[in-house]
Amino acid sequence: MMNVSAHPYDALTPDTLLDAMEEAGFAVSGRLFALNSYENRVYQIGLDEGPPVVAKFYRPGRWTEEQVREEHEFTRELLEADIPVVAPLEMPSGDTLGKHGEFMFAVFNQRGGQAPDTSITDTLYRLGQWLGQIHNIGTRKPFQHRVALSPLDGIEASNHLLLEGDWIPKDLRPAWDSLIPDLLTHCRARMEDAGTVETLRLHGDCHAGNILCRDEQMLFVDLDDCRSGPAIQDMWLLLNGDDHERGAQLGELLEGYEMFRDYNRRERHLIEPLRCYRQISHCAWLAKRWDDPAFPRFFPWFAQPRFWSDQVLSLREQLAALQAPSITLPGQY
Repeated sequence: MMNVSAHPYDALTPDTLLDAMEEAGFAVSGRLFALNSYENRVYQIGLDEGPPVVAKFYRPGRWTEEQVREEHEFTRELLEADIPVVAPLEMPSGDTLGKHGEFMFAVFNQRGGQAPDTSITDTLYRLGQWLGQIHNIGTRKPFQHRVALSPLDGIEASNHLLLEGDWIPKDLRPAWDSLIPDLLTHCRARMEDAGTVETLRLHGDCHAGNILCRDEQMLFVDLDDCRSGPAIQDMWLLLNGDDHERGAQLGELLEGYEMFRDYNRRERHLIEPLRCYRQISHCAWLAKRWDDPAFPRFFPWFAQPRFWSDQVLSLREQLAALQAPSITLPGQY
């Protein structure tokens, strides 16, 4: 990774944005509108002719150029296979990746829509169909540079970062320190229940907020966290409710998925380890980004003792979920 300043986005001024776009060959009008984004910075940028475009400026130092190019390559592979995905545009410069100083950026057509209602069984069935097709493309070749999903390593690394940064209040440390080994033990046991699973290129962060629906059409967006991992990673974030409800929802997803691709149903044992990893790594992400002025402003509760007491309670609930039987799919006992 590159060595960068503590606040790399301090240098991303409006003039810098417009200069970067002009160097890439865009005739910009000067109109800028910041869109919601925390990890990267995303802007709607007006052009002299035609509709505005959306430019994403990657956080310096987070990904290497090779990793970003693999994201672009994978996204464009999906697009070429007629899978509805928002892929980076080829710029007038002839590249999908722009560079300006320490910043890398990509430009996208502006697309609208709303998150799908995953309580509707037909929506889950259709999502499953698209995920089956996405994963068929994902198996064509491996990532060479993108990180692979590793829940146990991720939990340990995130916990180390939180402890080193002294983020957990002292009165909660005994509870926290006793929970982490138990969580790791039961995550490991669940992963052993799953057995050997196939890994492939994934969307990586396939929750409802990264899917747009409009006029009965679905559109997958934001492959910034694409990585290698098991197929279930692109499914479990779409599930909600109690175990019975989530089992029925996963069954509906798989009914559509298996129209295009076989699925190893033992992967359901990975859902709770993946949930545990996501919860702890989210805390570590906030801690790691706390020197970005946007984070204390938008996540002020992170530095409050109440947040950490809630996390301890939530992790205890997660431990109970890991100790309980995995969700049951319809027709499976």
